[in-house]
Amino acid sequence: MPETTAPEATEVPSGAVAADWAQLAEETALDARTYLVTLRDVAAGAAPDAALPMLLLALSQVLVAGARLGAVEDVVPEERFEPDPGPDPEVDPLRDSLANLFEGLDEYADVVDPLTTPELGVGTVSNDLVDIAAALAHGLEHHDAGRPLEALWWWQFSYLSHWGERAAAALRVVQSLLAHVRLDADEEAVAEAEFDALHP
Repeated sequence: MPETTAPEATEVPSGAVAADWAQLAEETALDARTYLVTLRDVAAGAAPDAALPMLLLALSQVLVAGARLGAVEDVVPEERFEPDPGPDPEVDPLRDSLANLFEGLDEYADVVDPLTTPELGVGTVSNDLVDIAAALAHGLEHHDAGRPLEALWWWQFSYLSHWGERAAAALRVVQSLLAHVRLDADEEAVAEAEFDALHP
């Protein structure tokens, strides 16, 4: 069998790499803005009956954005320090509104680290949702100031170190709440609804 030689690696032009990063930054910024708008709408009580489905969709979408960040190589910013984007947005009013929305359902059992210890802690949905929002908003400050690489670096770092885990935990709780709402109906009420649907 004749010997084959591997083709020489071709260097990817730096412009192409920059374009890829820019596209990823734009996609992530769009997902971040969508999450923040949805969270503010839910906290403001804009559609109380749709709050859980809206959060389910928002968390799922932002986790897709995080998965993209986790799947790519480490983002290396141009500077070896993070430029100051200015004061972080005030999130306490948002946290308070969400805590009121989830009153009586906010706390949940949280596994501290499934790989290192089965120890259980206590998490809150409102804190998780706002922690995610704060991290995304911080990255948007960089993005909107014309520093997309710094924004990507922050979003990736904070996804891997904190908000990705919080988003996954919050998604599980929101999905569980939605399942209880949909499935834990009174059997007699369900039977009456089925009868009414079959005999208009």
